[in-house]
Amino acid sequence: MKTFHKYYFLIALLAISCCAACKKSYLDVVPDNVATIDNSFSNRNEAEKFLFTLYNNLPQDGHPEVNPGMNAGDEFWIYWPISGEDYWSLDSYSIARGLQNKVGPKMNYWDGFDSKTMWQGIRNCNIFLENIDRPADLEPYVKTRWIAEAKFLKAYFHWQLFRMYGPIPVVDKNLPITTDIESVKIKRQPVDSVVNYIVNLLDEAAGDGNTGLPDKISSLATELGRLTRPAALAIKARVLVTAASPLFNGNTDYNNFKDKDGMALFPAAYDEKKWERAAAASKAAIEAAEAAGTRLYRFIPGATAVDDFVKKEMDIRNAVCEKWNTELIWGLTSYGAPTSALQQYACPQLQTAFVNLGLKGQLAPTMKMAELFYTKNGVPINEDKTWDYAGRFNLRSTTAADKGLQANYQTVGLHFDREQRFYADIAFDGSKWFMADGNHDIQSKSEQFAGKKQSRLYSVTGYYAKKLVNWNLVETQTSLTIESYPWPMMRLGDLYLLYAEAANEMGDQATALTYLNKIRERAGLQTVETSWSEYSTNPTKYTSKTGLRDIVRQERLIEMAFEGSRFWDLKRWKTAGQMLNQPIYGWDIIRPTYEDYNRRILLFNQSFVSPRDYFWPIRESNFLTNPKLVQNVGW
Repeated sequence: MKTFHKYYFLIALLAISCCAACKKSYLDVVPDNVATIDNSFSNRNEAEKFLFTLYNNLPQDGHPEVNPGMNAGDEFWIYWPISGEDYWSLDSYSIARGLQNKVGPKMNYWDGFDSKTMWQGIRNCNIFLENIDRPADLEPYVKTRWIAEAKFLKAYFHWQLFRMYGPIPVVDKNLPITTDIESVKIKRQPVDSVVNYIVNLLDEAAGDGNTGLPDKISSLATELGRLTRPAALAIKARVLVTAASPLFNGNTDYNNFKDKDGMALFPAAYDEKKWERAAAASKAAIEAAEAAGTRLYRFIPGATAVDDFVKKEMDIRNAVCEKWNTELIWGLTSYGAPTSALQQYACPQLQTAFVNLGLKGQLAPTMKMAELFYTKNGVPINEDKTWDYAGRFNLRSTTAADKGLQANYQTVGLHFDREQRFYADIAFDGSKWFMADGNHDIQSKSEQFAGKKQSRLYSVTGYYAKKLVNWNLVETQTSLTIESYPWPMMRLGDLYLLYAEAANEMGDQATALTYLNKIRERAGLQTVETSWSEYSTNPTKYTSKTGLRDIVRQERLIEMAFEGSRFWDLKRWKTAGQMLNQPIYGWDIIRPTYEDYNRRILLFNQSFVSPRDYFWPIRESNFLTNPKLVQNVGW
């Protein structure tokens, strides 16, 4: 830990533990082990090192056990108890199993998790901003950019805390060491104040095109992963859509949630103007991103010959997995290989001749995720009048005409005639898995090459997250080569869907449909209007705000599946109380025959307590050091 003599440890009063251990990469460079701020800002080079420590405080969202959106909800499940060889932290799995608590909270980014806290990140940003005028050899235009980066990151650390804990204290400045003890015992601020503070910082970071962050990265060799103006505007859109959503806008569950002085921490009434603000921010972010050259990704096969079905699948998969692709607005590069562990967790055994112990295949999509995707006609499986919903668990035999499935195999009706995102995102017994070395047939019944053979290295549900595995992964019996890609903190498809959601809530169904249909066209589907009119049992659903809201939400849950979005979306929509109180199902993976394997079995009865579980608890010991804090509702 560094000692900074000129600043009081405000973080200590919030029970923050500081650390700076990290691996080296471009955005992980830490300053030399010097004792004073004077040395850290003595020249341009030292100041730049300090800037990179700000990036190092970002959570490793590309790691499946560090990102709460991965395993804390209902999108994935894992075998239990887990072998010590197959996990780094059990916190996210424990939250999903209802084991969050206030004595030793799981994924506690308030006090310290994964060797970092968001308060430490904020404190370091403040140190940087307060001292960046010191280096005499720092060019003014470089200083302007660095200040914008620090403001973005300061806003983002506040945003991370806000999403987890709700109304939080705002720490705009580090207090001097002479500050009296009462002044550093700070209070939580109301929701709208926190949102406005974050948004104002992001606006300052974005600038006007001439000041602030650059529109795009100019030096691809040295600066990939650094922040841009479209990234700042896109995160602003995400913040404002969240603030306009039911969890924070008109949520009567928190009407009596007040601080020690009686100040209400949640807005008392619903405000439609918040959707106006969110829509405007989303539109501005899209315009900035597109002007910088960002566009929905399309796969270019190159020397690899593929048919139209596989090409469309790769349009979908590589929008996430291709490094620095055209759709990426902000990619996280921290720790050098940000998605290597993720791909190991997601990928099953693909080869029939040997087992590679590095491929765990344990990041298992739940059956409810398999049911989420549309039919090939672009409507939900329980709405398609041409699809056998009642018989979805009955065995059927495949033919060569069944796209995405192995010929002359048996699997359940649930896996037939689905949209291409289903086959691109999920693998299962009887499916195909395309990689750079060709197609692999997935066979995962008991003792088959991708199935359960031992007490570890298997999917507990029988499903695999194909979407997250880069197609250039190569394995032998003794080696594993993984092409890590930057984790997509924001991509254009996400931003289109935020805009569609905000537009619909504003009553602008035409704009909402326009941006939904951009996503659907890339996925190989007809427009919402055509699909619902021709195939749905509710053909006029898209013509009302309420009906289109359901369509927007399902489209988002499908398009953003397995990217850490669903957990937070269910919360902000206030549907987590319903969705996270449902059973978790999978296939009977220990069985060797078609008939026995393809039986739905109960894995866990998930529980979500409303309104308590919508926010993390603050660790109890914090209230001893700072009695002005109040605990979240229900804890």
